Amino acid sequence: MTGDENWPGGADSPPELPAELVALIGRTKGFMPAAEGTALTRLAAEAFRIGPVLEIGSYCGKSALYLGAAARIPGDIVFTLDHHRGSEETQPGWEHHDPETVDPATGRIDTLPFLRQTIAEAGFEDVVVPIVGESATVARHWRTPLGMLFVDGGHGAAVASADYDGWAHWVAGGGILAIHDVFPDPADGGQPPYHLWLRALESGAFTEAGREGSLRWLRRTTGRAGDPVV
Repeated sequence: MTGDENWPGGADSPPELPAELVALIGRTKGFMPAAEGTALTRLAAEAFRIGPVLEIGSYCGKSALYLGAAARIPGDIVFTLDHHRGSEETQPGWEHHDPETVDPATGRIDTLPFLRQTIAEAGFEDVVVPIVGESATVARHWRTPLGMLFVDGGHGAAVASADYDGWAHWVAGGGILAIHDVFPDPADGGQPPYHLWLRALESGAFTEAGREGSLRWLRRTTGRAGDPVV
């Protein structure tokens, strides 16, 4: 891990993940490597000092487990937002499609039951709150400053840009903007998350703070939650 390594210490540091939770994470569908997930836990533990955490892109709840593990006191809340119909890359015929996520009654992807089961099995129903809907729709009605925004939704250019447009300005001063699957080299992966990271840097509102694998995070250093971010 590089960059912002001065994590909270002592009683405020995130706990070691219990074996039962590690096992649940291991059998939960998703695309979050353990080292990057552990970084999310530490980032959330810090971010809760400022405000709630919001994740864009729940899928089946693997990353929500890492985020929820950081909730230590009443009032620490992770909101996890997804329409649960699957992103472009999880549709039939694409590399990350999982036939088990298709609802046989409708023939459409529906990952919400998997998320609900994951949260319940972890005992996180009091700290991880699912929001079901389109990111842009929910963003138009959102008014709560965020301690951390974690962007890990659809990786198409238009979808990723809409996530940034709708949510980046709700990160509070001193809060964290984390972006997953940031690959500067196109040979390693799709470019929209990398372009979001560049856009955040170029906005002047965020300063690079650290990285772990393809997970990168920035800190809001100018403006307040709700102030425009270019």
